[in-house]
Amino acid sequence: MQSNETYPFSPNENSGIAGERRQDRRYEIRLDLRWKLIRRRRTLESGTGCTVDLSSGGIHFETDRPLPVGLNVELSIAWPALLHNMAPLQLVAFGKIVRGNGIRTAMQMTQHEFRTAGLGADRVSQAVTGRPPSTLLAYGSGFLNMSKIH
Repeated sequence: MQSNETYPFSPNENSGIAGERRQDRRYEIRLDLRWKLIRRRRTLESGTGCTVDLSSGGIHFETDRPLPVGLNVELSIAWPALLHNMAPLQLVAFGKIVRGNGIRTAMQMTQHEFRTAGLGADRVSQAVTGRPPSTLLAYGSGFLNMSKIH
């Protein structure tokens, strides 16, 4: 007897406890990063490393030493795109370390934002438009809105 029921997964897919349980698609990409271990708004330690893969829910990364599970971490990742083809960007991600295996660490992201890196806001606005920041206050002018840069 044949069933007309449809299932949201294929019987051949790895699922359940033994298979892949992540809900977010992971992207393998190696980017340089800086990390900070945070406890009670204070930086305990910091260092450098690189990403292994990332998703909208977390980041898997390598450092020069193991990092302790359970602590909060801030990652500043060198993003491979420029703002207006001029200013370098960084992805700043905050979260908790949920897993570690030697020098590889996984964090669950709780917050993230893009920031400009390496150039101050004044230099970015003048480099992009040739105008000082005071002339770039209106939305829709086609220029960089300085209130959006962190």
